[in-house]
Amino acid sequence: MAGAVSGAVRSDLGEVFRRDYPQVVAVAARVLGSRDEAEDVAQEVFLAFGRSTVPAAEAPGWLSVAAVHTALNLIRSGRRRASREETVHRLSEVTTPDVAEAVLTREDRSRVRAALGELPRTQAVALVLRHSGLSYAEVAAALDMSPGSVGTTVRRAESALRKELTRHASSD
Repeated sequence: MAGAVSGAVRSDLGEVFRRDYPQVVAVAARVLGSRDEAEDVAQEVFLAFGRSTVPAAEAPGWLSVAAVHTALNLIRSGRRRASREETVHRLSEVTTPDVAEAVLTREDRSRVRAALGELPRTQAVALVLRHSGLSYAEVAAALDMSPGSVGTTVRRAESALRKELTRHASSD
């Protein structure tokens, strides 16, 4: 169990941070589509890890799951993201060679992120972790499930994501 460490800084925090920071940012960026937001998520995740008693050997899985959960929470709240996107949109004067394609790509990514936020949490986390490059065994360990059930969970998540995207497309 990961309980809180009372007022102490973990002696292994620096080592775990150096080793696992790139993966935590990559997982969060896969969910959020923004490296800046992913780095904010990584900061929150490592602060939580610093207060936990999670053994360093279990840190990679714990940190990846925490990154997905934190990123999904950020999507679900939507307030900071919407504010940043609006600011970037207002400030951006750059035109791309094919503006229509850029707009469609951005809209598609937004739809996928919104649909991902509607999935059951375990399915969303399994899908993101698997598509972030974690093996079935790593996903299973991170989510405390059998490796055999990871494939089923990921397939169900992909199916649910397709249905959610279809539902969003038909409501537009």
